[in-house]
Amino acid sequence: MVSLLVPLILLGVAVVGAAVTMRYRREMRAVREQIKGPGSRVVRTGCGPIGYARSGDGYPVLVVHGNAGGFDQGLLLAGWTIDPALQVIAPSRFGYPGTPMPSRASVTMQADAFACLLDALAIERAAVVGYSAGSASSIQLALRHPERVSALILVEPVAPGKGPVMPRPIFTVFFRNDFVYWATVTFFRPIVEGAWAGVPRGKRLTPNDKAEVRTLLSSLLPVSARVDGSSFDTYVSTPGLLNASGNDYPFEKIRAPTLVVSAVDDPLALHENARALARRIPGARLLAVPGGGHMLLGHHEEVRQGITEFLHENGIPGLSPNEKVK
Repeated sequence: MVSLLVPLILLGVAVVGAAVTMRYRREMRAVREQIKGPGSRVVRTGCGPIGYARSGDGYPVLVVHGNAGGFDQGLLLAGWTIDPALQVIAPSRFGYPGTPMPSRASVTMQADAFACLLDALAIERAAVVGYSAGSASSIQLALRHPERVSALILVEPVAPGKGPVMPRPIFTVFFRNDFVYWATVTFFRPIVEGAWAGVPRGKRLTPNDKAEVRTLLSSLLPVSARVDGSSFDTYVSTPGLLNASGNDYPFEKIRAPTLVVSAVDDPLALHENARALARRIPGARLLAVPGGGHMLLGHHEEVRQGITEFLHENGIPGLSPNEKVK
């Protein structure tokens, strides 16, 4: 009996391993096809090639993705929080799909690249929405090219103050290897959804919340196609903004109408930092969301309506803020 047990266990392990491998290859093939699909574009600009996606026909909104994202994450976040009457332009920042990482890259270079993208697309002015780590280059765009920014919206922004930084060993193990990251978010997602998706400790997730967390974490795949940009965000851009001086980020010089959106229970981009940031930007408005963590779970409609009303009040055409967006 014992002699038969060992082969059966080994056979079971082999079957499970084969099933996991097949699933991994199938899902990775799908995500690689997505980032190279018909919605993905690369435009040659005066600042080099920039990957981006574009959707809608209304007033242009430059949507700046967060850490470990890309143009595809930009589209995802815009779908949750931006009025569909607007035109979304979602670029990949340096080191993300379609946009190479230049030598000696900086946040100011990235801001200039946004201006180059607008030039290449023949767009004179746009509203700018920066999500999370995308706030750094969005702010610099408003500072360096104020004539191009009709309104600035910072959603769960990195801002000066306290904030977590991922230890390098964790980054190296999980964010450089596609299989390790995939296996983690596929089979052990509840363990990492707080640190990686900003789900508040103890928050009970609805089925819809769980689906959105799963979608966001899966959107980081393949991590191997995003590692250069993510490393820059994690160890250069984000610490630079958390510890920013007035010389690097003279917030008081921002002239674009500004809205800061922040959940009070965000464990990644702390609400106290966002509140202080809104006070430093002249005339800025703070939209304090009562819950939902970094992903604003359960509050996307509220945030979308708040952004729509803000843009309408600041002269962005084609919006009907009093109509509930579905």
